[in-house]
Amino acid sequence: MTPQPAAPMAERELVLERLLKAPRELVWRCWTDPQLLAEWFCPKPWYIDQVELDVRTGGSNAFVMHGPNGEIVPNRGVYLEVIENEKLVLTDAYVKAWEPSEAPFMTAVITLEDTPEGHTRYLAKALHWSVETRKQHEQMGFHEGWGIATDQLEALAQSLNS
Repeated sequence: MTPQPAAPMAERELVLERLLKAPRELVWRCWTDPQLLAEWFCPKPWYIDQVELDVRTGGSNAFVMHGPNGEIVPNRGVYLEVIENEKLVLTDAYVKAWEPSEAPFMTAVITLEDTPEGHTRYLAKALHWSVETRKQHEQMGFHEGWGIATDQLEALAQSLNS
C-alpha cells in the first residue's frame, strides 16, 4: 500500500495574528517564565499549575490545565526551536528529550516582531497532523480560546511595563 501524502499545510493549520501593545521582550518573558505563563495561558476560569519550563531547543515543558468543572488535562512537550525574543516552536509530539507522546496533537509556532511603535506583532500558528485534528481543534474553540488567552497575555505584558 502506497502512503498517502499529507494534506497541504494550509489545510492543517490554525492561525492567530495580533498586534500586542507591549514590548516584545515582555511578551517573550510571559511565554518563558513559569509563574507568568500560569497567569495568562488559559482562558479563565481555566488555569494551569505545576508549570515546568526548560526553554531551550530540545528542552521540555510540562503543566496541568484545570477546567471549571473539575477537568484535568496534563500537557507535556518539547521545544523544537528557541530564538530568544523572536520565536518559539513547541510540540506535544514528544514528552521529553525524544520520547514520543502517545497522542500527538499539534506543533505551535510563536513568532514575535517589533513594530515601529514599540509594540509586538504576534503570530501564533497551530500546526496539526491532519485536517481532522485541525477541525477538532477549531471546534474546541481555538479562535475564541487562543484569542482570550492572547488578550490576557497582552494585559500581563503591559502590567510588567508599568
